[in-house]
Amino acid sequence: MRVLNVTKAQPTQDGAGVKIQRIAGFDGKSIDPFLMIDELKSDVQDDFIAGFPPHPHRGIETFTYIIKGGFEHQDQMGNKKAIRAGQVQWMSTGRGVIHSEMPLADTKHGMHGFQIWLNMPARDKMNAPKYQDSSERTLPSIVNQSGAKLTALAGNWQLENQHITSGLNDLAGDGAICDITIPAAGSLRLDLSHFGKVVAYVHTGELKDKYFKAGYMVTLDPQSPIELHGKEAESGLLILAGQPIEEKIAHMGPFVMNTQEELHQAVRDYHAGKFGRI
Repeated sequence: MRVLNVTKAQPTQDGAGVKIQRIAGFDGKSIDPFLMIDELKSDVQDDFIAGFPPHPHRGIETFTYIIKGGFEHQDQMGNKKAIRAGQVQWMSTGRGVIHSEMPLADTKHGMHGFQIWLNMPARDKMNAPKYQDSSERTLPSIVNQSGAKLTALAGNWQLENQHITSGLNDLAGDGAICDITIPAAGSLRLDLSHFGKVVAYVHTGELKDKYFKAGYMVTLDPQSPIELHGKEAESGLLILAGQPIEEKIAHMGPFVMNTQEELHQAVRDYHAGKFGRI
């Protein structure tokens, strides 16, 4: 296994003051086709209870995964869904979406989840928006002989000759995401050589492998087999893989386009009401 880079998530706030840890990749290179990894992890209600009131997006895809707690999603397309622990949600914002994500009433015992942004190729940024979630099905998983578990959140995955598909295979940049749980004595090996970008983000505990500890993202060489080993206690991490889009990025808040003029047009369209309303 060859480690290319190690990045520590940085504390920040978003929405109505929600406290998060963020990995930002708006340079269009470091985690392309992904743009951002936000982790919300707190047992203190004041850190997240204000949620994410209605706000717009254009030019990106958002991917939400809940480990503990839940959010209610609502958008101008008419979707109103509760996303709870063990579920995912994907939204291709295309030419424009307005949505909100508010904590559910049963989250008084804490919240742990992710929102991940993916860049959309220039040719797709003005497509009609789309929405999909896993609220009515169970995400597929594989457990190997050591007890390591891989849950497919997006895309197709293989673990030691076992194949599974998440049922969500339309992410930009052929994006694929999985959640891996490794017990203290567990281990696993992945071949992700068919991808151009692979990163791992540790969300729980730490691994025996150097650099793999909670709150850190490790960029891996896809051409080198990935081998992960448990330490003293159970650990958990996300693997994000995809094909880099390699296009110029212009970023302003919730909008990600290719030029500054396209950003200005997005702002004008939003203020003109062209994104609709909830």
